[in-house]
Formats: sequence, C-alpha cells, structure tokens
Amino acid sequence: MQPGDPVKIEMAPFQGITNLVFREVFTCHFTGVNKLLTPFFTSIHKQNLSTSRSKELLHVSEHGIPVVPQILSKDADEMLRFAGFCQQLGFDEINWNMGCPYPRVARKGRGSGMLPHPDKVEEILSQIMPELPLKLSVKLRLGYENPDEILNLIPVFNHFPLEELAIHARVGKQLYKGSANFTAFERAMQQSTIPVGYNGDIFTKKDYLKVNDLFPKLSFVMLGRGLLADPFLPATIKQQPVPELAEQKQLIRRFVDDLYFERRKQHRDGLQTLGNMKEYWWYLSFSFSNPHKVFSRVKKVKSFNDYEDAVNSLFSDFEWVGHQANLFKKEKNK
Repeated sequence: MQPGDPVKIEMAPFQGITNLVFREVFTCHFTGVNKLLTPFFTSIHKQNLSTSRSKELLHVSEHGIPVVPQILSKDADEMLRFAGFCQQLGFDEINWNMGCPYPRVARKGRGSGMLPHPDKVEEILSQIMPELPLKLSVKLRLGYENPDEILNLIPVFNHFPLEELAIHARVGKQLYKGSANFTAFERAMQQSTIPVGYNGDIFTKKDYLKVNDLFPKLSFVMLGRGLLADPFLPATIKQQPVPELAEQKQLIRRFVDDLYFERRKQHRDGLQTLGNMKEYWWYLSFSFSNPHKVFSRVKKVKSFNDYEDAVNSLFSDFEWVGHQANLFKKEKNK
C-alpha cells in the first residue's frame, strides 16, 4: 500500500478456530479487519451441504465485514456445486484453498499439493470460470517443495478474471517453520496482473511496516497467527484508537468469556468446547507475560469448572503484554 492508502486487512482461516462463532464474537469486540475467510469446506458431493456444515454459512457478513467461504478441492464440479450453494445464501465471492500445507491434504493433490501442477490448475479454472456465478479468489503458497513453482502458476492465473491472490511466503513442506521468502514472493508479485496480498509472519506492527516497505504495491495483507495471538493487531496496524495494556487485558477477558459461552451454546455444553478453547489459547497465550505457564494451566483442564478456574487465575497472575513483546516470533525462532 502506498503512503496515505487505507490498509486492507483480511483474517486468515484456521480450521477449528475461526468458525462462525469466533467471527461473530471477534467482530463484536475488535476493529480493523476488512474481510473474513471461513475455514475450508471439502467433500461436497451433493447439491446442498449438510445442515450442520451449512450453519457455518449463516452470515454473509459480520457487523458489515464480508465473509468469504473457502473451498479445498481439486474437482471442478465440486467447486461449482459449492459456488452455487454459496450464491443461494447471498455470498458474492468464494476462495480456493491452494495453500494448506498439511501432508494428509497435500498428498491427495489438494491445498499446496496442487501447486506443482499448473496444468491441472488451468484445467479446473477453464472449466469453472465460464460458469462461476460469483467472484473467485485464491489463497496459496509459493509452492509445495520449491518456491519457484508459483512462477509457473502466475501466468495461468493471469489468464482468468480472479478477484485476488493471497500468497503465504513459504512452501507447503515448510509448514510454518523457517523464514518467509521475500525474494520469491516479490518475483511472483511482479509477474501477477491480479491484485496480490501478503500472508506470513506478521506478528507486530513493525512486521507489517517491513512488509509494506518491501512491497508498497500490495493490495492487502492477511493476518493469521499474529491476529489470533493479539486481536488488537489489525487496529494497531491501521493506527486506530487502541487502549492501554491494562484496559486491553479487561477487553480480552470479555472477549474470551463471550467466545467460551457462545461455544458452549453452539455445542450444547459438549466438552468439544474445551478442545476449541484450548486450541485458541495456544495462540492467545503468546500475548501474556509467560506464555508457557498460561497455556499449561488451560491445557490441563478437563471440565468447565476447571476451565473457568484456570482462566480466572491466569488473568489474575499474568500480565497482558500484547504483540509488542513479540513473544510469538521468539517462540517460532527457537
């Protein structure tokens, strides 16, 4: 983004975390995000999704922020079924997941496993784009094994009217290890005629400023782990009013409590709620003064009473330090 341009920020999707309840509660408490991607849908064999899964698509927006359903697929017919279903619900865009790095996905030629196969990608796009009833964006990585794989994909993408590309600056086999590859990202961005956004390792405002200095022509940034660790990060990047740390801690407490009780409603007091909250606390703990001790308390809980006692104690015993302490990056680089 050029100086003076508004920063566009998208929330990256996380399976098991950024579902309907999370998106709804997050946008009640925090500002700064312009678009919300859903965790991916897959195995869509029928014209309609099952009732339990379609509930995840009840809202086309959250407090005015558009929601974009994401699909993980290597099948053109499946993608068109999904697009038609989303159009019926009122959505105007879907996102194609070509970035999931996990081996069980990639080995089946989906997610980042598609990146070494530009011919297959072109075949699918050629089949779906003439019939697609809404906009299509793509989330991808630089490649699966080699960061140069994307250079064979960008010319394919350029032939189609795609909405945007969100590129995570790693290859699939890295998962989230190692460093983001700025050089390979820049090569891909220079080739693309489609708006490009950056994703990967933005944990602080300083990280964002570095990315923006390197790539001033970016259309947007996508925040994942950094946003989960500190929900105030988008507003901080946008220079929106953000309270002092003491008040942030109080607001985080309200957010976490609302998320917990809404998840209990969603799961009808099933213990799945505890698993969901533990998964989120792994990220959130990095904005507290002692992440390992914070997460350790939550990780051990086996009942709702245990969880509530643990949360009470950790908000009493540990300081909220936010993203400025950069504890997430320090852990990542160990």
